[in-house]
Amino acid sequence: MSLTARLIKTAIKWTPERLITMVANLVLKGIAKVSAFNVDLGQRTLCVEATLYGEKESIILQLSHFALHPQGEGYTFILGQAESNRPWLNNLLRHVVGKGLPVPQIPQLAPYMGLALELIGPQKGSD
Repeated sequence: MSLTARLIKTAIKWTPERLITMVANLVLKGIAKVSAFNVDLGQRTLCVEATLYGEKESIILQLSHFALHPQGEGYTFILGQAESNRPWLNNLLRHVVGKGLPVPQIPQLAPYMGLALELIGPQKGSD
């Protein structure tokens, strides 16, 4: 793994949850309020708790075993497991879990896709 990828993983690990939720809430103002956020790229887990604008109860979303895979000239994202506290969202997630979702080729992001592959590419022994 490159030095850049290791530094990014460390920065993500050390970034306080409070800072992440504050920034997320600025971006999502009027849409949702994030009350908890936890990501572990090493374990490939992400957990978010958010309340949609106008709703009283929060939604908890847990994603795990996700990875970016090279495929031909592009990339595919595979979500291994996903679960929420909402039946409708679990039904929706069943349609994408385990399936290769093509990542759109965006010219501005092309130089960073190799780094993204280093950060969340297939884990050793999974291919």
